[in-house]
Amino acid sequence: MKQQIKRLGLMIAAAAVVCVQTSAVVVKVPPHVRATTKKGDWVNLFDGKTLKGWHSFNKTTPVKNWTIVDGALVCLGAAEGDTGGDIVTDKAYTNFELEWEWKIDKGSNSGVLYHVIEDAKYHSTYATGPEYQIIDDEGWPDKLEEWQKTGCDYAMHLPNTLKKVEPIGKWNISKIVFNNGHVEHWLNGSKIIAFEAWTDEWNKKKAEGKWKDYPDYGTAKTGLIALQDHGHKAYFRNIRIKEL
Repeated sequence: MKQQIKRLGLMIAAAAVVCVQTSAVVVKVPPHVRATTKKGDWVNLFDGKTLKGWHSFNKTTPVKNWTIVDGALVCLGAAEGDTGGDIVTDKAYTNFELEWEWKIDKGSNSGVLYHVIEDAKYHSTYATGPEYQIIDDEGWPDKLEEWQKTGCDYAMHLPNTLKKVEPIGKWNISKIVFNNGHVEHWLNGSKIIAFEAWTDEWNKKKAEGKWKDYPDYGTAKTGLIALQDHGHKAYFRNIRIKEL
């Protein structure tokens, strides 16, 4: 009898262990729920299918002037001029490495901006955000200044001689690095610009150039990423970011 009771006790204890182990498995948080983005992780800003994670600058209405074609985020060029059609990320970033692929049609103009601030007092993304310029250097109908050409830190810094742009209609690969004021522009594998923001030299360029009447240009240390609708077609894909 004692042996039967002992065996029964062992069976109950074993069952309890199984229940505990089973419960542990059930309540264990799955990796896809538990994991969050960490610094140093690459994160896709565009899923190739939807505009999830993006919205129109300073607007809450649905985006109508951008669409998805063959896995690319396409600007239809519906905006008039250089305001009113830009889209921005839902999330703001401080220090980062941003990569993307792009191409444009003949005579097109676009750009990628960062540290953009949304506020009713700003009529455009470029009122606050520095821009990596994208434009048809050869086919633009008007004469371009050097500071207006592809790869420029628009109206501030010029690319070096390593700049090489693929022909119109071909994909290019670009990158912006921003790390505590140190800025780099890359194009098709080459570093074409490097400078320090907020220095005396930087302030002098701002005060004497296009941005002299834009007091908040480039001053934000955290802000949104923007893709520009300049009234022309532009194509973006494989957009990803790594926070530093």
